[in-house]
Amino acid sequence: MRSYTIGRAARLLGVSSDTVRRWADAGKLPTHRDDAGRRLIDGRDLAAFSVSLAENGSEDPGDDEPGHTSVRNAFPGIVTAVRIGDVAAQVEVQSGPHRLVSLLTREAVEDLGLEVGMEATARVKATNVHIDRV
Repeated sequence: MRSYTIGRAARLLGVSSDTVRRWADAGKLPTHRDDAGRRLIDGRDLAAFSVSLAENGSEDPGDDEPGHTSVRNAFPGIVTAVRIGDVAAQVEVQSGPHRLVSLLTREAVEDLGLEVGMEATARVKATNVHIDRV
């Protein structure tokens, strides 16, 4: 299973590296050290924490770092669920506070090797976008 650095986990969760370190220091997010002494987070632990964070809300609102991409409607995140049927599959990606669900073919999921804890980018193309005033 892939492990993530504190900085990469912060970008995937949409918060600062300091916030991830505080969560790790508080025992909310398990880490381990690699041979170079860097703190790493197991992909499955990050996926579970990401789902919990989205359900309970961010503890440090306003501490978010903006994402940087030249591609519109791209949501980098971590795979939090993969459900595979005979022909179709459903994949969930948690991108910061956003949960994206994609329905795709079983073959596509297998070709990509998607599994919980992996990093992935959900790309959205829509012909209609509705905006509601709050």
